[in-house]
Amino acid sequence: MDVSPTPLLRGERLVLRPLAEADIGPLAAILREPGVARWWGDYTDERTREELLSETGWAIEVDGRVAGWLAATIEDDPDYRQVAFDIFLAGSAQGRGLGREALRLAIDHFAARGHHRFTIDPAVANERAIRSYAAVGFRPVGVMRDYERGRDGRWHDNLLMDLLAEDLEPGSGRAASP
Repeated sequence: MDVSPTPLLRGERLVLRPLAEADIGPLAAILREPGVARWWGDYTDERTREELLSETGWAIEVDGRVAGWLAATIEDDPDYRQVAFDIFLAGSAQGRGLGREALRLAIDHFAARGHHRFTIDPAVANERAIRSYAAVGFRPVGVMRDYERGRDGRWHDNLLMDLLAEDLEPGSGRAASP
């Protein structure tokens, strides 16, 4: 079974492609946008290079330009086949359903390879992200208290959300109707 984590994936409006060194500058600029930095913290080009290139991830490309990043932390143990996602989008790409499309592409990719569970863990205060992930089909599991340190130096709660492959409409990456 092919479990290559970073193939090129094409959606209707975007492409997920393997991350390249040339993506570091544009991604660092996105991470410095106030609306993104609020949730992701302070990123220099070097921190972006160290953290993003060390992850299994894709550049999210829209109209030939880097619009964001999607990472997958993959568990291939046959008893725990699951994938955890992280994602950010440039402010200009937000509110257009592009994050949902990117997640659906990745979910379809991993579900076809036998992964049965998908998770994402936005900050509890990030209501926009939570609504977006719920629209994909992720459901709240519970609050992880003092999960991550914010830009203000304090610990903040995150919401663990999951989606099971059995909840997907075949081949759609979308949650099936109840």
